[in-house]
Amino acid sequence: MLFVTIQELEAAINYWRSQSPSKGDELRLCPEASALAKPYALMIVQGAQRVPVDVLDELARSAIQQYQKTS
Repeated sequence: MLFVTIQELEAAINYWRSQSPSKGDELRLCPEASALAKPYALMIVQGAQRVPVDVLDELARSAIQQYQKTS
């Protein structure tokens, strides 16, 4: 896997949100969903459809890989 699509990131964020719902009054995302939300937001702003895996930080890369094992 060299690239992650915006659809994969969205699905992974939703997966992690279902595994660990938002917490607190501020509805804070779990660490995995939060790590994936950053590149997802950048992709939306830039109009990108995919992002190289190697630009993801360690937590985001781990979260997407764990999600892919479940799907």
